[in-house]
Order: sequence, then C-alpha cells, then structure tokens
Amino acid sequence: MDTKTVIVTGASSGLGYAIAEAYLARGHNVVGNARTAERLQAAAAKLGNPRNFVGVPGDIGVPATAKALFAQAIEHFGKADILVNNAGIFIAKRIGDYTDEDLDAIIATNLKGFFYPAREAARHMTANGGGHIVTITASLGTAPTAKVPALLPVLIKGGLNQATRALALELAGANVKVNAVAPGIIDTPLHADDAATHDFLKGLAPTGTLGTAQDVAEAVLYLTGTRFTTGTVLAVDGGATAGNW
Repeated sequence: MDTKTVIVTGASSGLGYAIAEAYLARGHNVVGNARTAERLQAAAAKLGNPRNFVGVPGDIGVPATAKALFAQAIEHFGKADILVNNAGIFIAKRIGDYTDEDLDAIIATNLKGFFYPAREAARHMTANGGGHIVTITASLGTAPTAKVPALLPVLIKGGLNQATRALALELAGANVKVNAVAPGIIDTPLHADDAATHDFLKGLAPTGTLGTAQDVAEAVLYLTGTRFTTGTVLAVDGGATAGNW
C-alpha cells in the first residue's frame, strides 16, 4: 500500500476525528490539529495512541499553525500528501442577532482556517509533484433555506465552495486536486439530543434522516483516492440540495 501523510484540521472531535480515524484505519499517517494540546491528547488516547498520529496544537486562524502542521508532517513522515481543511464553527442566527464577535470568530476559523493551510499546501504540494486538498464546507452554502437562517455560514461556506473550484483550476497543472465535501445535517453532539430537535433536523432532508460523521469521512476518502476528479463540491446531505421537495 502507498502510505500517505494526511493533515487534518479540527481533528480532536466530530467530523475531524472521524476523518483522522478513517485514514489511520487504512494505515496512513495523520498530523492532526486542534486548539489545545489537551484535546489532541484525549483524541490520541481514544484512537489508541498510534505511532503514526502526530498532534499539533494551535489556533488554525493564524499562519504559524499552518506552517507548524506542514513542518511536523515533513519532520515525522517526509512530506504531506493530503490536506483536509475541516476546522470550522457553525453559528445559525437571524442577521440582526449576529454579534461582532460572531463575525470575527467565523472569519478566523472558517475563512483564515482554510486560507493559511491551503496556501501552505499549494506551496508544498506543487514542489513535491502533487497532492490533494479537501475542504469541509456545508450544503447550506450551495442552497440556503429559510428553515435555518444562517447568513454567516452561508457567506463563508458558499465562498469556500467557489474557492474550491478556483483553486482546482489554479493548481491543476501542478497535479494538485482540490475538492470539497458539503455536509448537510450530521448527527453530532453539536445538536441537542432530544426527539423534537432530531425530528426537525431530519425534516431538512428529503430522505428524512441525519448523516453520520462516517458518511463524511467516506466522502473525503473517495475524493483523495481519485485521479481525475478536481473542482468538485460533493454534497453529503441526504438530497437536500438536489432540488425542490
């Protein structure tokens, strides 16, 4: 097997943890980021403290953290083959209820947290003859719904969907594939664990079901295993963005 080295941001919980776990299960190396060393240590312990998992704590919204991720990948495993830009926050409110702090937080994590690692990946992978960049966006960025007012996620995640296409074109000649996974409603601890909330969330997809973190991880694995797919935003949302229903 061709062992790859994968950088995953937001790797200590939720989707990022599931993505890191999936790559490790296939024998790949993972360099994971979270805001604190304690969160990474807890994630590593839950994963069984594998030798091919390296944690890099730090705020993904600052350039130094992205640089550290690639430096650690090179130091421990020689290079980085895959970047999964997963770190993100979701704040759903009506526009009048958003605070200035909400705006700053979502720009720092969702926008800067994409740009700085992607910039490092473009430089590193171009020099090394290729690679894959996958960003976790949101199906709301493709098809907003009045049922969930969420202007800031739509603004940033929708922009990341377009940025995925633009960067795919820019890096195509360097053999760097750039894609995105756009999840719908995923069953994670982010949502209140009560029947009424789950019934409402299930109603946001025509399948009447919630996705799982493993569904998203499988989509990421698919995209990073492809040779001829780039510039794609892959919806994992139970058909929510397929059309009117």
